[in-house]
Amino acid sequence: MVTQISTHTADPSSATQMIVSALTQAIVSHRLKPGTKLAEQKIANQFGVSRTLVRQALFQLSQHQLIRMEPARGAFVASPSVTEAKQVFEVRRMVEAEMTRAFVRQVTAKQIKVLQMHVKAEQSALARADTASRSERTELLGDFHVRMAELMGNQVLAELLLELISRCSLITLMYQSDSAAEHSHDEHDQIVQALAAKDEALAVRLMDEHLIHVQANLSFEPVMAPSDDLAQAFV
Repeated sequence: MVTQISTHTADPSSATQMIVSALTQAIVSHRLKPGTKLAEQKIANQFGVSRTLVRQALFQLSQHQLIRMEPARGAFVASPSVTEAKQVFEVRRMVEAEMTRAFVRQVTAKQIKVLQMHVKAEQSALARADTASRSERTELLGDFHVRMAELMGNQVLAELLLELISRCSLITLMYQSDSAAEHSHDEHDQIVQALAAKDEALAVRLMDEHLIHVQANLSFEPVMAPSDDLAQAFV
């Protein structure tokens, strides 16, 4: 359950960022579905803050394309169109190909160890079938790509990927088949092996093929219905 934020001990900007982080995490882990209405008062009650702080957080999320603001209707978790979904993956392929190339050229044994541990955590989450592990699995599969940027020490790239992958989480929730997650894990393992071998051409090819496969597993027939149970999303 989300701990309420004390507006007496935390400054407003810090409290706003905590709300942004919690909502982003709920969206990325698929606990908030596309189309879900984000009622300001419900969120304010959930976190124990004012609606003003919630409104500021929702505005930031709208700037990152994770939610949409509709006049006279309020805020909703974004529902990416098919065109937007394809464009997001096009951008990821361009960015991550160059990231992988740069990673190979400066890779260290310590970096490979971190990625190997991450892949093991993915495998552990995949081995469990409960709701919590599915949420963890979704986060880990996306975090693999952000982790590579972080290990390179490129915070700007890490932030860019985090935004793209957050948008991809909405896309996969709407359009991806259930079997795709296991394939993603296997491909992450192969990418790490290529990075460890310092095989630049193979690593770049595997990363590109991985993203192509993720996109290929999108049916572009949304089946997820939105939910109004905001409290459950933060459990």
